[in-house]
Amino acid sequence: MHSENDSFDVIVIGAGPGGYVAAGRAAQLGLRTAVIERAELGGICLNWGCIPTKALLHGAEVARTLRTSAQVGVAVGEVDIDYSALVAHSRQTSQTLTSGIAGLMNARGVTVLAGTATVAGKGQVDVEMESETRHLRATHVVIATGASPRSLPGIEPDGDRIWTYRDALATTEIPSSLVVVGSGAIGSEFASLFADMGSDVTLLEAADDFLPAEEKAASSQVQKAFEAKGIDVRTGVTVNGVNAHADGVDVEVDGETITAERVLLAVGVQPNSAGLGLEEFDVCDERGFIRTDAFGKTEAWGLYAIGDVAGGPMLAHKASHEALVCINALAGFDRTPPAKDWRAWVPRCTYTYPEVASIGLSAQQATEQGYSPVARPIRFAENGRALGTTETDGFAQVLVDEASGEILGGSIVGHDATELISLLSVAHATGADAEEFTHAIIPHPSLAESVHESVLSALGRPVNSM
Repeated sequence: MHSENDSFDVIVIGAGPGGYVAAGRAAQLGLRTAVIERAELGGICLNWGCIPTKALLHGAEVARTLRTSAQVGVAVGEVDIDYSALVAHSRQTSQTLTSGIAGLMNARGVTVLAGTATVAGKGQVDVEMESETRHLRATHVVIATGASPRSLPGIEPDGDRIWTYRDALATTEIPSSLVVVGSGAIGSEFASLFADMGSDVTLLEAADDFLPAEEKAASSQVQKAFEAKGIDVRTGVTVNGVNAHADGVDVEVDGETITAERVLLAVGVQPNSAGLGLEEFDVCDERGFIRTDAFGKTEAWGLYAIGDVAGGPMLAHKASHEALVCINALAGFDRTPPAKDWRAWVPRCTYTYPEVASIGLSAQQATEQGYSPVARPIRFAENGRALGTTETDGFAQVLVDEASGEILGGSIVGHDATELISLLSVAHATGADAEEFTHAIIPHPSLAESVHESVLSALGRPVNSM
């Protein structure tokens, strides 16, 4: 027998940016909802990922601003960094947000259970808690368990000399030297952070290009900025081994040994689908990702998956979006199929200095799909707001189809790039083409004018550029 307290309309496993949004929306729609989390509310993103890293990167930005303030007439002298205080700020930022999620779940009437969940059968979820095991039932079960850091074969993080991103967030001391393996968003952000904090940083990438997911023009711009501040960026290299010892760590790279105080492995993540009891339902692919349809539903009874565990792009805002699509559909609130190209239009943001953000298709992808892409980068060095704030490093480039005027994508490098990319996200969501985009009145002076000017230039009628 199951008590009423163990019966729900929706059970969500995992309370990260996908899980807590799904639970909150389900309860908002009047569904009796429970969310199960084995660690902290907010998941990796709020506790050990997106939020704390951005708090640390803000500290690096402040330090950088102070060091260069003399050029605008403000001399402050030597900058003293109390890194432990910055880490405390980072942790407090995370705690404030996770407390807010707890309050939100309570206000929505969501039952929050701390424990480890397994899917025990059709509509059945067992929760191993500190003092008991709860046997729950639900019409719908949503898996939102996220992903974990991936390591290289034969190289295991030890929390001391060999770090994952979680170890890098927990340290209260700036390493004198650091080797970062992987130049994706995580690796590049930590390389940028510690270089700005004074570490001697070497960044290793197996692919031929730095920031391999970005357009070549964007990745080249950021690489030049990295090298200008002393980061040794090496692409097309293979890490053959890592040897940790009392004095540091030796990294074997294509026959060369690089010695540093610490090494950070940032070579991607893997889905948290093991240990959930999913084997008998045959819903995972060969890599461990859960297969779903456009609404997050698997081929099994009432079983859904959203976020990283359901595949890429593995980003928090993608997980939150999938949560709303999934819950709205299963509740019968909205079963409008997502656009076929919606995954390409998930903004990709890297919070390095300078920032880089992109969305939609690359020029190569657009050409392969039969478009005739036209794009002209507008340098921030031509922008009045950028000149006044001394943030002139970077550009905005919007890709437009010459035949139809459709906006195909865009890349932005520079200050607030991760904010500016939302202009193109909204344009796509509302169906605006390039001509309609130019009808928007953009504030002056603003960095957003460069995005607007890039669209005008792609149409062949620039206003403020040659």
